[in-house]
Amino acid sequence: GMHFKLGLYEHQSAGAIQAVMDLLNKAPHLLDDESGQSIKKITITAYEPAFGIIGDPAKRNPTTRQSADHSMVYIIATLLRKALAAKKVGWKELMLEPYDYSPDAIKNERTRMLMDKIEFAHGGKEYDDRYPDGIPTSVVITHSDGTAFDSGMVMYPGGHARNTTADLRDILAHKFNLLGKLAFSDPSSIVARFDNLSEKSVEDVRGMNDFEIQTRDGYE
Repeated sequence: GMHFKLGLYEHQSAGAIQAVMDLLNKAPHLLDDESGQSIKKITITAYEPAFGIIGDPAKRNPTTRQSADHSMVYIIATLLRKALAAKKVGWKELMLEPYDYSPDAIKNERTRMLMDKIEFAHGGKEYDDRYPDGIPTSVVITHSDGTAFDSGMVMYPGGHARNTTADLRDILAHKFNLLGKLAFSDPSSIVARFDNLSEKSVEDVRGMNDFEIQTRDGYE
């Protein structure tokens, strides 16, 4: 059911990403303390196979890009760290990109602190039976004062074929521009080559990939 990934993450974490954003939009004061210290605990309830794969305890300490982008703990902690810094919540505002999986990002102290606050629960039959129709996931964030805030179950996160709330075209345009800037100073003309394919001529399609990629320093 997942048609588009709205950033860089293992697709089974999409439900948790949407749940965190839904929850923070309902309780924005959770972002008041940028240090994250006012967040006592984050509980993610998910289905199998997400619970057993990206929620695997062995993935609580990723050390490489390949392990980090398949670690639910890392993905959600990074999303929260970005939300705490930006004080904004949304797919475009918090979109995960390659630099979020760089060696420095993986070692980020605030991310690691938030990772230590995350725990998982298997939702059992109620959740398992709803997959693969949806990506059934819920998140509860407990404040340091003991108050718990619940996202409720998310079934169709942004990018899912049955999602009706995300402005998919706008979010994807942001994604293409964000990732395009890794290789081009102004990616708009290159991105445009791949839009409205049904209206392209044979010559347009033939030359679609005829461009030079700029090599940049600063990312491994």
